[in-house]
Amino acid sequence: MYYDTDETTPKSEIAIRIRNLQSYLKENNTEAALILQNADLLYFAGTIQQADLYIPAQGEAMLMVRKNVERAVAESPLERIVPLASPRQIPDLLRQNGYEIPKTLGMEMDVLPAGLYLNFQEIFGDTEIVDVSHSIRLIRAVKSAYEIGIMREAALLSDRLTGCVKDLLREGITEIELAGKVEAQARKMGHQGIVRMRLWGSELFYGHIMAGASAAMPSFLASPTGGAGLGPAIAQGPGLRVISPHEPILADFCFVLKGYISDHTRIFSIGELPDEMMKAHEAMLKVQAQVKKEAKPGVSAGFLYDIAVGKAEELGYADNFMGAGAQRIRFVGHGVGLELDEYPFLAKGQKMELQKGMIIAVEPKAVFPGKGVVGIENIHLITDKGSEQLSHFEENVAVVRHDE
Repeated sequence: MYYDTDETTPKSEIAIRIRNLQSYLKENNTEAALILQNADLLYFAGTIQQADLYIPAQGEAMLMVRKNVERAVAESPLERIVPLASPRQIPDLLRQNGYEIPKTLGMEMDVLPAGLYLNFQEIFGDTEIVDVSHSIRLIRAVKSAYEIGIMREAALLSDRLTGCVKDLLREGITEIELAGKVEAQARKMGHQGIVRMRLWGSELFYGHIMAGASAAMPSFLASPTGGAGLGPAIAQGPGLRVISPHEPILADFCFVLKGYISDHTRIFSIGELPDEMMKAHEAMLKVQAQVKKEAKPGVSAGFLYDIAVGKAEELGYADNFMGAGAQRIRFVGHGVGLELDEYPFLAKGQKMELQKGMIIAVEPKAVFPGKGVVGIENIHLITDKGSEQLSHFEENVAVVRHDE
């Protein structure tokens, strides 16, 4: 056994997840699903070993493993785990284990590379391959008690990690040095390192620690903040810039525990911030409070975005909310779980309704080009009564005095 049982997903948890997907398959007249992507494999099989997970609409799932079978057996509670030499072997393995070749096969078309799709079309011949990614994401959007427990713990670790920033911050330190020191603390606390994202081409390393104008620099990432980074090869996040007094320092970090993500932002400064920034930060706290008040089951994700935009406009920050000018991002939050960009998206026009058990990151930020970014981010559990904030670190700007 590679791990203590506390580190592996319970068999009962995996069974419920598979049954939920099977219900969607039946409702959509899809005979089976074939899961390949790491986050989905972890969710439905409890392992990310190189494998293909076959889930029939009715009956037992089968995990076909290329590398490493021994670890997959140790990590996954599934009963039927078999070695797989090549994807071309899958139809024969299905027949040998009592399955019929499906007439319709669901796959994760939102993330499946075109080459693999064409390969599986050839392997399965007359089978129609259909998209089940939306159904998978809907299932994953509503967290179980088991998942919520892990995410509560991840949120507490986010708070602890953020508490380290003030002690590590000093005049003359660069963004990248400060980020490295915080990352080292995160690893000591058990941060897994990898922050998974579903959107094609999106990448993130821990998060963003940036100061002043650098934090307000836009980048390719679907985020209100960007950062100079260390050059075109990364083009986001902290760079070699020295952090100066009296500018906002953005600590926008993920803590990832057992695969599950807590997304968390706080603002620091060396010495007092200008009044303009302090007032903008206070305004973002009010936006967050308004979204929290309205976030409850049955409310649409797009409505929460409209509420946030309306509150920002009312407070005088229409031109700075979630970016500036054409670079403005049209969302104020997102679902979070095994991936950073899960359903629902609190974005313009989104009709998906919140459900009990969803966990959303709410991140109102005010961006001032050439000056910096202020704002807040916490994850919130949707309950019968509304929303419950899971992270609790002090939300006002944390000021480090010169004499501290």
